[in-house]
Amino acid sequence: MKSMTGYGEKNFEAPELRAKISLKSLNHRFFDWSYKGTPLGELENKLRSAAQKKLQRGRVEASMEVTFLDPSAWEVSINEGLLDKILASLEEASRRLGREPSISVDNIFRIPQLVELKRKSLSAAEAAFLEQCFDKTLEMVMKERRREGRETAGQIRKHLRLIRRSLKRIDGLAKVQSSLFRQRMEHRLKELNTEGSLSRERLEEEVASLVQRADIAEEILRLRAHTDSFEKMVREEREEPVGKLLDFLSQEIYREANTINSKSQDIDIIKESLAIKGEVESIRQHVQNLE
Repeated sequence: MKSMTGYGEKNFEAPELRAKISLKSLNHRFFDWSYKGTPLGELENKLRSAAQKKLQRGRVEASMEVTFLDPSAWEVSINEGLLDKILASLEEASRRLGREPSISVDNIFRIPQLVELKRKSLSAAEAAFLEQCFDKTLEMVMKERRREGRETAGQIRKHLRLIRRSLKRIDGLAKVQSSLFRQRMEHRLKELNTEGSLSRERLEEEVASLVQRADIAEEILRLRAHTDSFEKMVREEREEPVGKLLDFLSQEIYREANTINSKSQDIDIIKESLAIKGEVESIRQHVQNLE
């Protein structure tokens, strides 16, 4: 199990460049990619694919700042026609003002569309180096997500133990429910029927009807099956994401507990079903952070 949150940042250096890479993953229903930093062309798509192979869910915010150390990797292009016009205009203005024309290199680079500074395409070796650096940073994020996933699994198992405890109590209470109905019915009817004796057949029919309406045996079986499946997935070593499936199972457990709560007339069973619903709410908060 892995969480959807993690962070990794690392600096790398090679003879021709330096790179600072940071990766942050956050909760998201699907895989969502965001990149900012030095434009890398086609390499950005490769980095996205590498991240998606390992992070199947979550928003991934990637940043890569690359400093190129080799001057030969840059191309400088000057619009000479535009520069000639600018210099001619300066000479004309200087004649009118009686001053020598003056223009610095800094000023030249500030003039729009006069100078274009462009980095040459990444070489195969540079692209391979940056991919390796990205993979190392990505592994930091994966390690963090696995660590948080283990912690989350431990918390979920605690809530599952409490659910099982409540379910065991409900099962025990449900087994003696029919005898309690009979006692209550006899007591109630004796209070109302003071002149005649109560028909045993009639009493059995009423008790059977009440027991049938309040029968929660199927709900208990489904609850036990759901919790067994839930715990198995929490404990298993599996690579595929389980967050969505666990969220679905949480809803099913909540629904069964809610049905028990509405069907039962035993206050102790109701208390235990409410306790289960509370534990499920806590589980769902943890599950929302799982991949």
